[in-house]
Amino acid sequence: MISRRSAIALLPFAALESAAAGPVPLVIDTDCGTDDLMAIAFLLSRKDVRIEAIVTVNGLAHARKGAENMLRLLELAGRPDIPVYAGRSNPEVGGAEFPADWRREADELTNVPLPVTSRRPDRRDGVDFLIGRFSAGPPLRILALGPLTNLSAALARAPAAARRLSDIVIMGGAVGVPGNIGAGGFLKTTNKTSEWNLFADPRAAKRVFTSAMKLRLVPLDATNRILIDAEFVRRFDALGLTPLGKFVSAILGLARKSIDGGFYFAWDPLAAAVLVDPRVAKFRPLSIEIRIDSPEEGRTVEIRDAYPNAEVAMGADAARFERVFFGAFAQPIPKSSTASSGVPHLRQMTAEQSRQTNGSAASSRHVGQ
Repeated sequence: MISRRSAIALLPFAALESAAAGPVPLVIDTDCGTDDLMAIAFLLSRKDVRIEAIVTVNGLAHARKGAENMLRLLELAGRPDIPVYAGRSNPEVGGAEFPADWRREADELTNVPLPVTSRRPDRRDGVDFLIGRFSAGPPLRILALGPLTNLSAALARAPAAARRLSDIVIMGGAVGVPGNIGAGGFLKTTNKTSEWNLFADPRAAKRVFTSAMKLRLVPLDATNRILIDAEFVRRFDALGLTPLGKFVSAILGLARKSIDGGFYFAWDPLAAAVLVDPRVAKFRPLSIEIRIDSPEEGRTVEIRDAYPNAEVAMGADAARFERVFFGAFAQPIPKSSTASSGVPHLRQMTAEQSRQTNGSAASSRHVGQ
């Protein structure tokens, strides 16, 4: 049973559901890893998502290189109107970082078809942009797909301004499941409890989770339910893919070793899908504390019987996620192609499922037109 105090804590999130029918601009804060790129390609494919800006942070890709890659993705999407800002290039404290091979892959995106562009990242620092945007303009929501370094730096300099945020959706953490920084044996560590994004800058995460921001956390507890395996890839590639869909297919090709190894999940894509259809995940109000000391740096700990500071996704609907995700990348099929047989084509079915999902989620959508 939820206590009266917990119910009061939930009111901002409940209010958000009804308020979100209006146009709520979205800023994406990302470390430009391969799953980040899939998530952003998904959101770029949705006409009901209004992306105002993208800010990069040090993580899988280096912040500057990630910003350059993001501009190329926006070129592919035909969205030269979206500015890109390079943010912090180092964590607040320490030098924790992803394995060098992962970082090289995220920086170089070898064999991934992206057009060249003459655009450059905005001259303004990403943190300066966030502070300015927190203080002016309509209500804003943030999707955080990497370490929380930029957001923490902005909070440190302008804590009151951040209260004007509509909310922030964070992919990160592991509450009731093991962490993943040792997955695949790429990093030798005694830390078995933390997830990569929060491990990379735990002090930044702690500042965000002790702020007044309305938080929705999508941890490994939920993303572990959405395995991207060879069969998932086969079904995706069987679609008549849009250009952004073909880009995602190439990204999945980069991750083939992890996919075949059974440890590649829909981390950031699930967080992005939550923006479009909150029912792809199952949320609970929890009080989350971030540990910053070794050997549990970056661990997300549930503090029982304490005031909730976040809504946390503790499960996910894999079938619903697939319908929403696939539907964004399927080319429309002319009616004449199925009229003779009377049997719906896979892509036609996916498009219809997507329309049904869009309609059913309209009353609780978090991203405005």
